[in-house]
Amino acid sequence: TLDEPKHLTCDLLVIGGGINGVGIARDAAGRGLNVILCEKDDLAAHTSSASSKLIHGGLRYLEYYEFALVRKALREREVLMRIAPHLISARRFVMPHRPELRPRWMIRAGLFLYDHLAQRELLPSSAAIRLPVHPSGKGLKADWQHAFIYSDAWVDDARLVVLNAVSAAELGATVLPRTRCENLQRENQIWHAHLRSSHTGGSIDLQVTARAVVNATGSWAAELQHRFSPNLPAKQLRLVKGSHIVVRRLFEHDNAYIFQNVDGRIVFALPYEGAYTLVGTTDVEFSGELDHMCI
Repeated sequence: TLDEPKHLTCDLLVIGGGINGVGIARDAAGRGLNVILCEKDDLAAHTSSASSKLIHGGLRYLEYYEFALVRKALREREVLMRIAPHLISARRFVMPHRPELRPRWMIRAGLFLYDHLAQRELLPSSAAIRLPVHPSGKGLKADWQHAFIYSDAWVDDARLVVLNAVSAAELGATVLPRTRCENLQRENQIWHAHLRSSHTGGSIDLQVTARAVVNATGSWAAELQHRFSPNLPAKQLRLVKGSHIVVRRLFEHDNAYIFQNVDGRIVFALPYEGAYTLVGTTDVEFSGELDHMCI
């Protein structure tokens, strides 16, 4: 019955049902571990359904000489495109050239690295284009003459989370959405967690013992650690809120745009759901209540 406590035992308790949490749960279950995942809201309810919906290698990190990071991301992009072609598709990105920001040779060199840092078989290489004669030039400022076009990938982010959770469950994991971790304590190398699962029929209290715990709560990670491990030094997370706006479709072709700003930021304009354009992200520092955030 709903008011009877239930007791579960596992090797690994994962707290957080975003892409990191479900990915960890799937990986661990695939290695033969007994896994329980809990998420206080629905799967992908927060950051993992409000992203720019891109699987990318991090082109702009080349400017900071993060070659190993970009190589790893490019490899992962290729892996994801192979295992989830029903969720992830190629997308061409047009970057109009602004000579006052970077010379053309520098962008060409960066895109050459982006094409060749990791093995690439599924996506076309980058190229220089002339905007007055290219379909993507329509709608842009007439004084923009040159641009570069390169490849990354588009993903249905929330569905990617849900299908990772489904795969984790098929591998034996117990996935518990709408289940909050109310208490967590470690005794004699074993973790004891009190979970409360809320559904339309009421709530269920679950007592879980686990050999290890993963805090995959994203923006809530520091808060959760401080609450359940007060003796550890408090973690300080700098929270940044990224916002997107959705407008009616601004261009007819299927390419996306990446625009450079004089302050170093970039903004995307992405084809979205057929009839719309997704514009963003705009990043601002955030210090408010995480459970009541809005654009």
